[in-house]
Order: sequence, then structure tokens, then C-alpha cells
Amino acid sequence: MNPDLFSVYAPVLTPYKADLSCNTPRFIEHCRWIVEQGAGLAVFGTNSEAASLALRKKRDLLDAVVMAGIPTKALMPGVGACSLEETIELTRAAVDAGAPAVLVLPPFFFKPLTTDGLARYYGRLIEAVGSDRLSIVLYHIPQFTGVPITLELIETLRRRYPANILGVKDSSGDRDTLNGFLSVGNGFRVFPASEILLGETIERGAVGCISATANVNAKAMVDAVAASRTLGAAQAFAPIAPVRAMFQQFPMIQAMKVAMARHTGDETWRAVRPPLVELDRQAEQKFVSASTEIGFKPWAATMEPA
Repeated sequence: MNPDLFSVYAPVLTPYKADLSCNTPRFIEHCRWIVEQGAGLAVFGTNSEAASLALRKKRDLLDAVVMAGIPTKALMPGVGACSLEETIELTRAAVDAGAPAVLVLPPFFFKPLTTDGLARYYGRLIEAVGSDRLSIVLYHIPQFTGVPITLELIETLRRRYPANILGVKDSSGDRDTLNGFLSVGNGFRVFPASEILLGETIERGAVGCISATANVNAKAMVDAVAASRTLGAAQAFAPIAPVRAMFQQFPMIQAMKVAMARHTGDETWRAVRPPLVELDRQAEQKFVSASTEIGFKPWAATMEPA
């Protein structure tokens, strides 16, 4: 499989109601806006608070996206869980829905893990789904999982399942690791987790980014990728780097949800599920000041306040 993928994906924020149940209409509205900006949907990513969502709720939200008529070609759902059964179920649902690729965390509770153990996990997943339409993007975020995606694991999986191992998302922030992934070659697709790192590596083979700030700055990021072909990466990405750098000064999920609440007028956007806590008043004031200082004006006119 060689699916057409987007250059920018947002790990879509999950809005909640006051009782912390998922606000599905808001979720669909946000997904639709992201796609209208030219970006894809990495629903159930880290910044989606996916680890705080039950499998049933992920299935419900995925079904809602499909029923809403949002193009399934835009989907790259996060499907990884420690439970192989849950990963298989959500992966099957994503493939059946028409998602061109899925993003798969390694199982992360039992440690230490060997290359053989991880290869068995991914292999069982591939064999259980049993579809030539399954394309896996491995998810490397060792600061959260404690389980790295190594070059040895990539080599093993690509040798055993060449039709199913598509690429990697690198959320480590480590440039040496990112360079190692870029060295794999032979069609292996590398997605840095920030637009800053994409700007540094797009001319060396990175194909796009799966970035938290695509939730609030999608079109500018998509435009930067397109402009890099004529202007060069340094010039094209310069306007968007300050936005990412500003958000990185704060807990990113909470800061993006504050931005959503202030823009839409819906105060429930501020809500995060425990163990996360919302920004306090002082932190929010600093965030607003920082946004104003760099002149950040999120969203195009296509996303209207409630």
C-alpha cells in the first residue's frame, strides 16, 4: 500500500461537556474545520487525551465522524493501547471506515520490552486485522511510554510486513533520533511532531508533521509546506515557528483549549479530564499576553464563534 496522506495532521482536541462526557457535536465541528483548512485528522492522539478515553467512546466518535460526512481519507486515528484486543478492534474499525493509515503506540506498561516482544505485538495486530489496506505509522514518544521505537524494530517489522509498515511519528524532540528515522529511506515516511522540526527536515525527506498546534494554526502550516517547494523551507516555515514556540511555553493541551474557549465563546472547551487540570488564572493571563505579543490570530473566517 502507498496511500496518499496529508502533509499536516492535527491530533484533534476532544471537547467535553460540564460532566466531562464527550461533546460530540463540538468534536465534529472542530474536525470539519481542520479538514477545511487542508489538514488531516489524527483523532485519538496524545493531545486528544486519548489515554483518558474508553475504547467505546473512541468507536462512537469515529462513527460520528463517518456519519457526519467528513472525508475518511483525512483520517489517521490513534489506535494503540496496551491491550492488544483493544488495539485490534479500533484498528479494524478505522480500516473499515476507510482511514488510509493508523497511528499505533507501542504497549507501554510492561518493561523492559524487547524488540522481539514489540514485533510480536505489532505482528499480531497486522495478522488479526488481515487487510492489505492497513498502513501503520509507528508512534515514537518515549518520554510518555518509556518504550522507544528503534531502528532495529523498524527493520524487523518492514522485513516481515513490508506492505503494512508505512512510517513513524517522532514525538521525541531529539534531532539525532529524527535523523535516524530519516535514514531508513525506501519509502519510509517520517512525520516529526512539530512544524519547527518539519521545517528543519522537509528538504531531507520528512513528509509532514502530526502537530498539536494544527488544532489552531492548520492553514498556515499547510501553506508553509506548499511554499517550501518554491521558497525553501527556512523562509516558508519562519512565520509559523513563533506560534509553536509560544504554545510550547505552556501545557499544550490546556493552552489550546483556552484558545478554543476564547475564540468560540464556549467555556466548556477549557475542560480537561483528570489527571490533567485546567490552566489557572495566572497561567491563562500569561498565555493570552504571549499570544498577543506575537500577534497570533488563530483560525480563518470559516470557523465562527458560537
